[in-house]
Amino acid sequence: MPDAPGPKALNVQKRANIAKKLIIFANMKHFTLPVDGGLIEKSVPKDILHSYENIPAVIFDHQMAASEKVADAIVDAINSFDTVKAGRNFKLGLTTGSTPTTLYQILSKRQAEGKLSFRNVEIFTIDEYYPQAADSPQSRNHKIHTELLDNIDIPEGNVHTPDGTVAPDKVRAYCAEFDAAARGLDLLVMGIGNNGQVGFNEAGATRRSLTRMVLLPYKTRKIQARNFNGNLENTPSMALTMGISTMLSAEKIILMAFGEDKADAVLRVSEGDIDSQYPASYFQDHQHARLYVDETAASKLTRVEAPWCIGPCEWTPKFTRKAVVWLCQKLHKPILKLTREDYLNNNLGELLKLQGPFDQINIRIFNDLQHTISGWPGGKPNADDSTRPVSSKPFPKKVLIFSPHPDDDVISMGGTFIRLVHQGHDVHVAYETSGNVAVHDDVVLQHMDAARQLGFGGRYDEVKEIIASKRPGEPEPRKLLDIKAAIRRSEARGACRSFGLNDNTNVHFLNLPFYESGGIKKLPSSQKDVDIIKALMQDLQPNQIYMAGDLADPHGTHRVCTEAALEALTQLREEGVKWALECHVWMYRGAWMEWELGRVDMAVPLGPDEVVEKRYAIYHHLSQKDIVPFPGDDPREFWQRAEDRTSNTARIYDELGLAEYQAIEVFLKLF
Repeated sequence: MPDAPGPKALNVQKRANIAKKLIIFANMKHFTLPVDGGLIEKSVPKDILHSYENIPAVIFDHQMAASEKVADAIVDAINSFDTVKAGRNFKLGLTTGSTPTTLYQILSKRQAEGKLSFRNVEIFTIDEYYPQAADSPQSRNHKIHTELLDNIDIPEGNVHTPDGTVAPDKVRAYCAEFDAAARGLDLLVMGIGNNGQVGFNEAGATRRSLTRMVLLPYKTRKIQARNFNGNLENTPSMALTMGISTMLSAEKIILMAFGEDKADAVLRVSEGDIDSQYPASYFQDHQHARLYVDETAASKLTRVEAPWCIGPCEWTPKFTRKAVVWLCQKLHKPILKLTREDYLNNNLGELLKLQGPFDQINIRIFNDLQHTISGWPGGKPNADDSTRPVSSKPFPKKVLIFSPHPDDDVISMGGTFIRLVHQGHDVHVAYETSGNVAVHDDVVLQHMDAARQLGFGGRYDEVKEIIASKRPGEPEPRKLLDIKAAIRRSEARGACRSFGLNDNTNVHFLNLPFYESGGIKKLPSSQKDVDIIKALMQDLQPNQIYMAGDLADPHGTHRVCTEAALEALTQLREEGVKWALECHVWMYRGAWMEWELGRVDMAVPLGPDEVVEKRYAIYHHLSQKDIVPFPGDDPREFWQRAEDRTSNTARIYDELGLAEYQAIEVFLKLF
């Protein structure tokens, strides 16, 4: 490794930019799900609390809290290290990717506040695409320089990042040199992938693996393609990665996982057997490995999924429902067929003791779930609403549906949306972002060609040249983004018209500024976004608000939009605005995941005709069919995902012994 030429000098403008970013970061608000009952952890000894976990998990409400704690561990480790006594610098291994984004903001802030220095630290990052120049916008290590290394006082020679430009015939020798230098890290901090990968150690990696070049599987390249404008052809097929053996040589290891799309991996890595298909599970053998997760990533761990197996619980009505539904699904029994022995044999004796006998629990939970079902999401006029999820008055209601992208409304709650319109409520939909980056270039050319053929425009060649001028990793040209935004607006309007909503008066396009970066990585959310939402809320003064409750990506558009909308409503409430204090907020889910039944407050059943009407509304979003730029791992189209999700929810209700429906959309009432 080269000697250090000395600390980098941060110029005045750069320091000002860092300070500005940190102010924005410090003002971030974070949405977490309401807690209703659960394990009484203070009464459970630590060894019992972690009894199902081969890698102990530390669970936090949200990513920010977890990242703060990891930052504390890094600061303490660096500040307590005696470089004179050790005769060397502190050796810190750091992950790339999206997981540590918040952590790196916190560390930058701590350094700016003078709480630590990196002058006596050597940093080793764990992976890089190959071939890839270090200054390329897509480079894994360009990202960590932007988010951390350029903001701190570490000497340039103390930063060791895998070099994606090494000549092919020298890669093996280079990797061996890097591996030797990286062995024996004092602390290694890594994120884990959706399939338990660490760095680019994918499924099948061995415990003995060293720093090396690896071939990236197709599935991984599809995921990484989002960093290359969704273009799989431009996505590298190889990478350099630190090996498992090298990682295991670290004195202490911190693994991080945030978002519910990591829940399966966290379960397998923490509670499953050591398995080469989940490389992070190798760290079960490490004496000082810990897993830091938010509540959504931890949602399938035993102490969260079935905490009654761990210790005493607080048995609220919803938590009791969660336990009974869990028992039904485990035994494949409807609620009213559960027996006393079923409860006793599955660690639910405490529930029997506090709320029994068993048959009364069964009847109570059956009725509780039955009362969540309502065909009147806006309230049924002139009806007894004592057991209904929504009050009958006022009628009609003014309803505001927030949709992060221009199709989330019909994909996620299209049946309920349509029913609210058909039942006579004054329904408005607000599309929070333009969704412009999710339109394929071919779709743009097709629209321009149609206009040309009809004689309405002759700019096809101009647009074609703009598309040809795009460079991987750079923001898309604004003219092109404006066309893509217009395409998505027209699709959203068409979907709303399809079921009778006035697309001139009741459809609103907010174009929140945070989204308009021109690329996958968005700008920080700010009060500007909140003020746009507040203005619409004040203008409409709704009785009901629907928001996206997707928590898979801590930095994703859905979460950012929801947090901005909740902040807007919170500010109005704090200002004493009467309608805001009386307004109820309902949370819906996206195309992939659904609320667990223990959380559900309202279930809206859909008949066969309504399912088809919802499907037709989704069909209007033609730019999102077949050639979506960022489809993820799921090959199904959005309408298929939506129908599978809602039909599965209906099946669960049926299996619990309740009425059988074609499909059900479910909602959580936030307040």
